[in-house]
Amino acid sequence: MPEHEAAAQPTAPTDEVGAFLSRRREQIAQRWADDPLFRSVFTVSRDEAVEAGRSVVDALAQVAASGRVEDSDSAGFTVVREQLARMTAARSRSGLSTAQVSSEVDALRAPVVNLLVADLPDAPPDHVRECTTTLAVLMGTLRLVVMETALSEVQALIDRQQMQLLEVATPVIKLWDGVVAVPLIGTLDSARSQVVMETLLQAVVDQQAQYAILDITGVPTVDSLVAQHLMKTVAAVRLMGAECVVSGIRPAIAQTIVHLGLDLGTVVTRAGLADALAYALQGLGTDIVQATPGGAGPR
Repeated sequence: MPEHEAAAQPTAPTDEVGAFLSRRREQIAQRWADDPLFRSVFTVSRDEAVEAGRSVVDALAQVAASGRVEDSDSAGFTVVREQLARMTAARSRSGLSTAQVSSEVDALRAPVVNLLVADLPDAPPDHVRECTTTLAVLMGTLRLVVMETALSEVQALIDRQQMQLLEVATPVIKLWDGVVAVPLIGTLDSARSQVVMETLLQAVVDQQAQYAILDITGVPTVDSLVAQHLMKTVAAVRLMGAECVVSGIRPAIAQTIVHLGLDLGTVVTRAGLADALAYALQGLGTDIVQATPGGAGPR
């Protein structure tokens, strides 16, 4: 092929788009700074919004140069994921849904495509079409990255809230000097069991407790998994130098434990929380007497 014909061959669309983004970086960032996604997040100064836009354009240029315009895991997006997460979180806190944030990201595409078309006035129509398609795909991938980041942030928030609910639903009560108790209500699964164990062990340390009571009156069913969790908690409390008492074993739960063939012989059990507290107080050497008709008796 003659040299002048080789020179006339158009540049690959990905390379063309990458070079365009690098060349028009400042113009694109300036236009994006006035779009809602940037303007409403970076409210301190417009320069801050422009700088954020530059970072995103740089990332897009790097992805285009790599030829992986459809890959949301492309290394070029790594440096802006944290920034995109902050932006999407800010928009979510302002009341926008994920779909609305997605629409704001999609709105960034039009001004960039218009700049690209204006930047290729003498290029063949087919080449312009290929370049604009490549840029549209790249911007679509950016939109996907933003959505993945937003969903990841939402999931992280849900996980934190679930952990907070578990902690709230697992209070440790100081019943007496040296005696703490955890009244369990509802289903006891692996995640909640871990919170119970950690919370109870921390309370044993903080309160210097000698007795820890696990009251399962509010636990609807006990299966082999729940029993294993209880046994592990009892063992962990013992390792901390305290004695663990399980109370609230109702007749139905007792029958279930027998039918499952579970051995709780090494675990101190009591019918109710009051019985467990009485057992702990006796172990502490505290005398308990009935109240006299004229008022409470001495303890």
